[in-house]
Amino acid sequence: MSLRDSLDLIAMVRPEAGTNALQNEIMAERASSLGAAERKVIAAITALNSAPDITRDQRLAEARQVVWEYFVQRELVGFRRHTDVIQELGIPPQVLVGLGAMPVRRK
Repeated sequence: MSLRDSLDLIAMVRPEAGTNALQNEIMAERASSLGAAERKVIAAITALNSAPDITRDQRLAEARQVVWEYFVQRELVGFRRHTDVIQELGIPPQVLVGLGAMPVRRK
C-alpha cells in the first residue's frame, strides 16, 4: 500500500487524520533538510579552520555560501534568529561579514 493509498483510506475514516499524517511527513522532511544543511555548515567551518593559507580564500567563500543557504533554510522553517546557532556551530565573524556581499552562484 502506498502513502497515497494510506492517506485516502485515512481520509475516508477521518479527514483530519489524513491532513495530520501529511503535516507530520512535511515536518519530518523539513527537520531532515535542516539537519543536512547544518552538517554542511559544520563541514565547511571545519574545512575553513584547517585550510592552509593558499586555499583559505576558496574555503571562506564556500563557508559563506553554505552558511547563507543554512540561514535561508532556517528562515523557511520559521527560525528567524540565528544568534544561538552562530555560537553553537562556531561560525567565524569573517564568514558572517561576507554573507551580504556574495556573488550569485549558478549551478
